[in-house]
Amino acid sequence: MILFAAFAGIALAQPEVMAWGNLTGLRVEGHLLELSTSMCVAQPELAGVSCTGREKQQNNYSRNGKTETVTVRMRAPREFRDPQGGGWTMNATEIVEDTGPGTAKIDLEFTSPNEADIGGAFLGIELPASIFSGGFVQLIEPDPPTAPQTSLAAGIAERNEYLRATAKGARLVSRTRQIDVTFNEPTLVIVRDDRRKGSYNLQVLLAVLTGKTTAGQTGKKSFAFKVTGEIDKDAVEITLDASHPGQLFDGLGGNFRLQSARTDPQVIDYNLRNLRVAWGRVEMPWSLWHPDESTDPLATARAGALHPRVQQAMEMARRLAQKGMPVMVSAWQAPAWAILGASPGPPPQDGPRGNPLNPEKMARIKDSIAGYLLFLKEKYGVEAALFSFNESDIGINVRQTPREHAELIKTLGPWFAAKGLATKLALGDTSDANPIDFIQPALDDPEAVPYIGAVDFHSWRGCTDEILAQWRDAARELNVPLVVAEGSTDAAAYRYPQIFNEQSFALYEINLYLRILAIAQPRSILQWQLTADYSILAGGGIFNDNGPLRPTRRFWNLKQLAATPPRSFSLPVECNKANLTCAAFGNIAEGIYTVHIVNNGATRAATLTGLPPTVKQLRLWVTGAEHGMQESGPIAVTGGKAQFSLAATSYTTLIGVNE
Repeated sequence: MILFAAFAGIALAQPEVMAWGNLTGLRVEGHLLELSTSMCVAQPELAGVSCTGREKQQNNYSRNGKTETVTVRMRAPREFRDPQGGGWTMNATEIVEDTGPGTAKIDLEFTSPNEADIGGAFLGIELPASIFSGGFVQLIEPDPPTAPQTSLAAGIAERNEYLRATAKGARLVSRTRQIDVTFNEPTLVIVRDDRRKGSYNLQVLLAVLTGKTTAGQTGKKSFAFKVTGEIDKDAVEITLDASHPGQLFDGLGGNFRLQSARTDPQVIDYNLRNLRVAWGRVEMPWSLWHPDESTDPLATARAGALHPRVQQAMEMARRLAQKGMPVMVSAWQAPAWAILGASPGPPPQDGPRGNPLNPEKMARIKDSIAGYLLFLKEKYGVEAALFSFNESDIGINVRQTPREHAELIKTLGPWFAAKGLATKLALGDTSDANPIDFIQPALDDPEAVPYIGAVDFHSWRGCTDEILAQWRDAARELNVPLVVAEGSTDAAAYRYPQIFNEQSFALYEINLYLRILAIAQPRSILQWQLTADYSILAGGGIFNDNGPLRPTRRFWNLKQLAATPPRSFSLPVECNKANLTCAAFGNIAEGIYTVHIVNNGATRAATLTGLPPTVKQLRLWVTGAEHGMQESGPIAVTGGKAQFSLAATSYTTLIGVNE
């Protein structure tokens, strides 16, 4: 059936604004003209500059038509605080308005709640040195007058200040990009090399507050941007290699940690009816299963005294198992008796989160967890494929060292087996892909290896291609599946849920998934979540949206990805353009080939080669700003080659079958 969307959000906006206030650029005809901005607070003498970024500050986001508003509360990084832990705090409100093609206006207000010894508060612009190092900057109406232009050629010092002057605007020019920014009043402009900590950018600082601040001091400036540059509309070539299948891809998975009795059921029902979900992950509410160490939770459960939340979690696992999917069980909160230290409260701003398991209680711990899995099996008919502690590398909520993680695997694994459970342990279940070293002790421990059922990371906070390849190789070394147990891009987004309706958020998410699929080749990516939490649906009371329950662009992206046929293997695929992301699969037994493409730029022609000669046509689906999984075609294939068009900022899927 062909399904069409009625999107809750607006079409892809000109300014692309992250929820923490940073602009990534302005889109013209779908092409992103990069313009990287942030809100920055400098130490005296610019000894250090702290800027907004993902999970670096408290922030909120909202949209009203063509205006987006971000509020942030920034705090001095630890290295810039005094011995008592004190340092500056700064509040800011940023209003970004779409003012037309290639233009935007930023109104930025900083407020210093307390007296602060700072060097100033700024709107920052990061210029990639690879683009701008051969360019120059011109000031508009500088006072006093300065040189007509200042070269941005590479400096010889580690931190080289190119320019410091007051003006009414600035023009930043490279061979392929020009950024004009004008101010509502004369403003201090600082341009410098920012090669500290491995940065390869040039930094422009536009002052809103300068020098030390008094309690309650406020500064406000308006900045009008115009970005011009080359729009890439060149045709693209995508090359498939159908002769070298990689790892098996079961399909899209989902998390089903129940948190809202009011809104979860409708979302779960909708998603399970309308998506092919191949893997599921549920919570083990361990602290409710076994709150009192002196009791026998398995005997209590067998007697019919099961906590309602435990019962609901187990019923959720059964529902997923009835659909034939492997079920992963993860524990967040541990009972107080099982951990060292007081039960955690709100997450600390600094220092370690969570609590270690109490090693003196390990016999009781392993019996308690095994009892839960046994009851899940005997009462609900679900034998968990995998068990993990959620994100124990950072302590949400159990905290482990890499060595403790390995020890737990070889402690729980044999105990599960002794109890007749086939459940294995997930190696990793890390907060994102970057802590790859967390899994190394278990990889190197021959006593732990037999009990590892999968290698597992979460996709928050981004990662390099090299790190993704290391996760792939770790799973291959063990000959077990790789699983992305939590998929999405912004772990803090539940605090500012309007961002879920932004087309840019949906585009970044599906880009990440295709990149992971192409490089790491996981068995499944499990969306966080397919409940009302981080919902891919809008309405129905979710996030106070009382309109009708309806799919967002994120839903259609996931439905399109989930349309990958079962029993498909990852296939190598290459594209000759950097602003496209591709992943490909082949169900070789049935002769079905799938290619997924995210076009992050303007509309363009595309040529796909490398299809088997037995494939004569392709079906094509597109999700874009105005429609969801809309089918067009068919596309003719001749000699393994097909030609078609890629819509601007769209996600396209092509599926062909041997004839």
